Amino acid sequence: MPVFLNSSDSDFEAGFLRMLLAKREDSSDVNDAVSAIIADVRARGDQAVCELTARFDRLDLTPEGLRFSADEVAAEVAKVGDEDRAALALAAERIRAYHTRQMPEDASWTDPEGAMLGWRWSAVSAAGLYVPGGQAAYPSSVLMNAIPARVAGVDRLVICVPTPGGVVNPLVLLAAQLSGVDEIYRIGGAQAVAAMAYGTQTIAPVDKITGPGNAYVAAAKRQVFGRVGIDMIAGPSEVLVIADGQQNPEWLAWDLLAQAEHDADAQSILITTDPAMARAVAAEVERIIPTLDRAAIAGASWRDYGTVIVVRDLAEAAALSNRIAPEHLELCVADPDALAAQCVHAGAIFLGAHTPEAVGDYVSGPNHVLPTARSARFSSGLSVLDFLKRTTMARLTPGALAAIGPAAVRLAASEGLQAHGSSVQARLGILNERPVE
Repeated sequence: MPVFLNSSDSDFEAGFLRMLLAKREDSSDVNDAVSAIIADVRARGDQAVCELTARFDRLDLTPEGLRFSADEVAAEVAKVGDEDRAALALAAERIRAYHTRQMPEDASWTDPEGAMLGWRWSAVSAAGLYVPGGQAAYPSSVLMNAIPARVAGVDRLVICVPTPGGVVNPLVLLAAQLSGVDEIYRIGGAQAVAAMAYGTQTIAPVDKITGPGNAYVAAAKRQVFGRVGIDMIAGPSEVLVIADGQQNPEWLAWDLLAQAEHDADAQSILITTDPAMARAVAAEVERIIPTLDRAAIAGASWRDYGTVIVVRDLAEAAALSNRIAPEHLELCVADPDALAAQCVHAGAIFLGAHTPEAVGDYVSGPNHVLPTARSARFSSGLSVLDFLKRTTMARLTPGALAAIGPAAVRLAASEGLQAHGSSVQARLGILNERPVE
């Protein structure tokens, strides 16, 4: 059974903290295993990747077979039906349009001292995108990772997607095609992350790696960070639904289960001002679970991590939401905009009863790669900015250097860095002068 809490109860805070701090990720220590995999790939390249793929994905490959050929991609894409193709194309179009608006502008100006200052944006040269392919394959993740990279101007896009037993999802390859991906490799796990970070004889290294994965992929991303950039370390998915008493309990139940069916470690939380609504939604969830294709997964998630909280008012709901900092936040209330203004920590907010989070996973436009495990307190979802770098620019005239240079000389002396100060003094014609003590 899920946890039921009421903010009016004397022991509410203790129960809320238990829910907030519960560890939902796999507790097994995978770091040593991942370190060994990364070291093996660095040392032996393609050979290690092929052996690890045979061990973990039951797929025997040669270095020549790591990458999908153009003919293989075309053959698989041809299997996609018209309706699926149209849906994926619509999603790609909307995601591209949304992320195009995120592109920042270069800037430059001249300050009162005559110095030209500014910045410019440029894309990373190569990005590696990890696409899960174990329990399920996600073409939507291809779109959400690759399209922002392309909009940002990344020259080379690489996708690694495991194909356990050689099973390929044609929609994943079509999504890669629609997104403008250059290279698709049929490998996964920590070995794929290592290959993208360090390169092999077949796979050239990239500059940044993005995309979700299991505990081994997450650990590998942590360990290669610094060699390459990464987007974030994604944990199990989560949704928080805030609802007043005027909502449809069945709709809310489906929203909660849409997260629960991701995996057994996912978390679905309902906060409502109406005790009757709390009971009605919980009953609907229990009614629906046995009808789901992934009933075992959704049932375990709801049983172990599902939470229903009754609060005094929506202001209290917003305060609790900010402490949870959910990945997905649905505001199913009469005035969602007013409530959203109070909810400052969330990966993505879905406003109103007709905006289910599931639409955001596919076609609304904003990115579905979002911060989990309360990291929305300090981080954002994936965007074009994740594939861009900002470079500052400065140009000083002789007059500008004369105006601000002496302060630089003084500060260099205070830090004991003689050459710093002298590089300015030489241009000012006062190289032999010492700053006044």
